Amino acid sequence: MILVDAHLDLAYNAINLGRDLTQTVDHGRQRAAEQTSEWIAEAGTLTTTLAEIGLHTPSIVCGTIFILPADAQTTLDGVAYATPDEAHDQAWEQLNWYKQQCAAGHLHFIDNQPALQAIQARNESVPGLVLLMEGADGLRTPDELIEWYAAGLRWLGPAWQATRYAGGTGAPGPFTSLGLELLELMQTLGVALDASHLAEESFWQALEHFQGPISASHSNCRSLLAGASHQDRYLSDAMIKAIIERDGVIGIALYNRMLRADWDGSKNHVTLEHVVAQIEHICQLAGNTQHVALGSDLDGGFGVEMIPAEIDRWSDLPKIGQALAERGWRENDIANVLGQNWLRWFQRIV
Repeated sequence: MILVDAHLDLAYNAINLGRDLTQTVDHGRQRAAEQTSEWIAEAGTLTTTLAEIGLHTPSIVCGTIFILPADAQTTLDGVAYATPDEAHDQAWEQLNWYKQQCAAGHLHFIDNQPALQAIQARNESVPGLVLLMEGADGLRTPDELIEWYAAGLRWLGPAWQATRYAGGTGAPGPFTSLGLELLELMQTLGVALDASHLAEESFWQALEHFQGPISASHSNCRSLLAGASHQDRYLSDAMIKAIIERDGVIGIALYNRMLRADWDGSKNHVTLEHVVAQIEHICQLAGNTQHVALGSDLDGGFGVEMIPAEIDRWSDLPKIGQALAERGWRENDIANVLGQNWLRWFQRIV
């Protein structure tokens, strides 16, 4: 059974946190023990490396181009950008890291149908990589998307917090004039839209102006998180239904804060039951199991301490399928969540 994870900040972890993702998780944890207590508290305990992902065959991940704004409201630390030129340079550094991993045989780049089909046919431990840009500030101007498309980018989320292109999490607002130009070019080129992190206004504006493929790589259900902070980070039922109507998929993130509104900060306060609740809520809205999948965001600013009790590392993701089976789910429906839904959607965008 193929396993697909639609959101991992791999290049950010390698470049900004200095993690060697070619090694095992255990090796990375041993190496991290040599760091300062402040670094450990900031980064969290490692859960995901390329070697770890390769333990499940076959597998596909969406590796992000994620760069940090200098004025971001976040606990993340590291190299950040203050100008469009700095954002451009940092984004290309991450792209080059992915290309280097592919050249070294640690990943298989997926930007066309034959590459996507080959991953399914291979019986080997090298994961497939779909490139996803999280936050469009790495584009100095919208027309730079043409160069990125040629380099293999097939999926783009215009916002993180606010960008020069759109309002985002914690920063309400619509698409800017640059953002509307970007949406038009995305549709022309065939670059899909990631609705994760879009502000409420920019989300609905995108649905109106963009007719291409749309999904949410890592966004949980607002109706199950009443009272939680950052309500605009989650998708309302109306937003979920709108993505479903466009035949999109929603990836469930595994950050405990995005799974339980009253999370007390401890690992064991959140379990796979909370993950299953998110999955089943989307299925209820859809009337089927074809529009929800995984977008774990593991090591995306949080470590093993802040993910569900049963999950210690990336190779534990199939435990979500086991939890669904215990709820009486059929095998083909479990396969949809663990990989087939993203696989079907990827066939539209690469």
